[in-house]
Amino acid sequence: MTTSRTALAVGIAILVAGVAAAAWVLSAPRPIDPETARAVSAPGDPGAGKIVFFLAGCDSCHMSPGQTDPLRLGGGRELKTPFGSFFPPNISPDRADGIGAWSAVDFANALMAGVSRDGGHLYPAFPYPSYARMSVDDVRNLFAFLKTAPPVSGRAPADRLGFPFSIRRALGFWKLLYMPAVRPVAAAPADPQDRGRYLVEGPGHCGECHTPRTFLGGPVESRRLTGAPLPDGKGKAPDITAAGLGDWSDSDIAYALSTGFTPSGDSLGGPMAAVVRNLGQVPQGDLNAITHFLKTVRPAAP
Repeated sequence: MTTSRTALAVGIAILVAGVAAAAWVLSAPRPIDPETARAVSAPGDPGAGKIVFFLAGCDSCHMSPGQTDPLRLGGGRELKTPFGSFFPPNISPDRADGIGAWSAVDFANALMAGVSRDGGHLYPAFPYPSYARMSVDDVRNLFAFLKTAPPVSGRAPADRLGFPFSIRRALGFWKLLYMPAVRPVAAAPADPQDRGRYLVEGPGHCGECHTPRTFLGGPVESRRLTGAPLPDGKGKAPDITAAGLGDWSDSDIAYALSTGFTPSGDSLGGPMAAVVRNLGQVPQGDLNAITHFLKTVRPAAP
């Protein structure tokens, strides 16, 4: 009897150890592949990166609190969510507190894989599931532009998350469920329709606010861009599919995105105010591509 119990206990211990080992492997951070790492290490173009900076809205989260200069990227603004409060980090070129000592690969790992410089998972309050769709050229150009911003000293406060959301390793399972399985492309598409999709789903990360979320915070892909409550619970991001935009023309949408005023004379407020400010800095051709693509988006059939 004792032998049987011992064998059972050993069997259970082996099973538990096996499950734990499998979970550890499955939840491991996965950096970008070596080919992408080599590609992003080539010199970038700061001028092209400036356009990517405004398309991606980097300053919306990373601009230092109380600042009006979008290039003062000291971080620290509190982002309240149902999971806790996040504080975007300093992404200025300060070597001690920002990303000044980072390599292009460090930057690409964060942006495209949600992996920190020390090899851990980043929380998807940073919209890397969208940025994972960015081209290699745009990533390295953005990095080159960020290095031209003024260094800002000081670090953002630590994120404030309760259990179990504070278990960073568990983000590996979240990524298995929700991280897009995309292969990085060398350059962004030039065709207007394809470029519109790329800008909306990649650097523009429109779905991060305009797509409903599951209880785990992952996007409901069948309802992409159909509108969702804002992360802080104050208001709602509207439906920006063709159904939600209704009879708005391409020029109506482009005008709203560049000026902040709708065809009826209402103004775009809340988080969209920063989006409008940034889109005012991008080429008209990109605005046209975004608006044309949005008018083609149809929600999936229920």
